[in-house]
Amino acid sequence: MQKQVHYSDYLQLEKILNAQTLESDLLQQHAHDEMLFIIIHQAYELWFKQLLYEIESVAGIMQNPVNDNSPELQTVVHRLNRMVTILKVAVHQIDIMETMTPMDFLDFRDMLRPASGFQSWQFKLVEAKLGLKYQHRHGQEYYISQLRQEQIDLIRKVESEKSFIELLNAWLERMPFFEETDNWRNFKAVTTVPAMEEWEGGRSPFWTDYRNIYSGGLAEAEQGNLQYFDSVFSDAAGKSEERQLSPRASRAALFIMLYRGYPILQLPFQLLNALLEIDEQLSTWRYRHMNMVHRMIGTRIGTGGSTGRDYLKGALDKHYIFVEIARLTSFLIERKKLPVLSAEMEKRLGFVG
Repeated sequence: MQKQVHYSDYLQLEKILNAQTLESDLLQQHAHDEMLFIIIHQAYELWFKQLLYEIESVAGIMQNPVNDNSPELQTVVHRLNRMVTILKVAVHQIDIMETMTPMDFLDFRDMLRPASGFQSWQFKLVEAKLGLKYQHRHGQEYYISQLRQEQIDLIRKVESEKSFIELLNAWLERMPFFEETDNWRNFKAVTTVPAMEEWEGGRSPFWTDYRNIYSGGLAEAEQGNLQYFDSVFSDAAGKSEERQLSPRASRAALFIMLYRGYPILQLPFQLLNALLEIDEQLSTWRYRHMNMVHRMIGTRIGTGGSTGRDYLKGALDKHYIFVEIARLTSFLIERKKLPVLSAEMEKRLGFVG
């Protein structure tokens, strides 16, 4: 006989609904809006837990070579899109928080010190698992200063593991299309450069042709973009400490964007687009949070000891994780100018190999 589980027991509602203790009541100075403050932050922590759950699942799939003939990539895209939706909810929750006025917050603010949203170790784990490196963080002096040792140890452990963007880089590098010479045997280049048979950026003649088309479409004021093109896509440039994606991975990502209409590239494009959406929603959340803090406390420091709005502004400007994917749009060309792929390559990108 199947075990019967009561709704409230299954959700452990007794624990959840009795987990709001107002500091203002303990001090016999009741502040009505403290309940809202606690519940909003508890809701955030539950969503952060779900985000971590999703990140760990997609990272687990990407740890091994993704089987293109399985539903694995679709699962990754689906769960990344779920993360996007959760982050949209996180942004909208600020609307609820903003029903509290600055004076309402002052009723209990000083009772919270040093408790602060800056102590959300789960959010730091989300950032680290996605790929935000310590050396790229704003306000490193605040980063772990308010955390317990067990939380610091957990964050350090995650930072030592492969992040999602590192797994993404490895996945993009495995794209075989440019290494398969048969795909390009009948490729007809649009441009010709007698002095250079093949651009050093890749083995395929496609990239020599594409670079020439891109160069021809640059305005006079944009000529510096060609040097930037080489720094991103040429193997000679290598992968610096400042970059998360290698030249080979960057070429694969741009190719996916350019030819996303082909069946095999549709899910990879959706994956890249979902990552850009995640970065955008994180940025929107930081922006809304920054404005809310400025509205609530002005130029005063945060309860966790950070510089309040100034810290949040610095994090907003610096904490983009998938910025290298976003920058690839600098190298797109008009669809009508795209090199026509060979019949072999078109067949390779179809459902039937």
